[in-house]
Amino acid sequence: MITTDMHVHSHFSSDSSESPEAIINTAINKGFSYVYFTDHHDEDFPVHSSAPEMTFQLDFENYIKELQYLREKYRGTIEIRYGVEQGICPEVAPKIQDLSNRYPFDFVIGSSHLTGLQNGDPYYPDYYAGKTNIEAYREYFMSEVENVRLTDGFDVYGHLDYAVRYCPDPSFVYHFDDYRDIFEVLLKELIKRGKGIEINTAGITKIGYPHPHKEALKLYKELGGEIITVGSDAHMKENIGYGFDVAEDLLKQTGFRYYTVFKNRKPEFIPL
Repeated sequence: MITTDMHVHSHFSSDSSESPEAIINTAINKGFSYVYFTDHHDEDFPVHSSAPEMTFQLDFENYIKELQYLREKYRGTIEIRYGVEQGICPEVAPKIQDLSNRYPFDFVIGSSHLTGLQNGDPYYPDYYAGKTNIEAYREYFMSEVENVRLTDGFDVYGHLDYAVRYCPDPSFVYHFDDYRDIFEVLLKELIKRGKGIEINTAGITKIGYPHPHKEALKLYKELGGEIITVGSDAHMKENIGYGFDVAEDLLKQTGFRYYTVFKNRKPEFIPL
């Protein structure tokens, strides 16, 4: 059983109101070995007019201070490790390594929520204006390739096909083979740089399967990828560990016999 959730958000993220202590107690009650915090930071994030509260600027100092306090409080009961989900786009990628190295993180997720500061977020319908859906997705995936080439400041790339959650056309069907050529380049770049990917189970409720698509996981394994974490992307304590049975089955189906955790930015491999 997978007993570590590597992607969890608390009230330090703009899109969560959950207290870190409530998350810790939920993880204890679920029998988890560790609890990771990976709250959002999107440097220079262009706030959308429809959601002005979503700034995604992490208060690093108070974040680290509170988690250090909680680590000591719960020492011997559960191990608390902390990280960050760094939003990456080409304009801010050169800043990411400094931000990630400035604090004593155990783990850094790099994620694309934007294809560029001026290009918008696939979460919003205006991102798709003037593009076919396939063009919109290919643009998103190509920006991930560019990001990986521009920064070393992360350990695992999060929810690789995040954009697929939000297509405004409900009739459009995502076919992995329409993007396989880009994914092959993306995954090779990640592997070459010693970076991993995650199984993000939030996709189950959004698109019917975890991120990324099973074919992407198979391709990652075939290309020699080894580092793979599992995270719920929980923004409420109830969702910690959500869908981990599905994630474990996917790992086994695609040839993995372990999952990965991080301590002091170094991977550790846990047998399934």
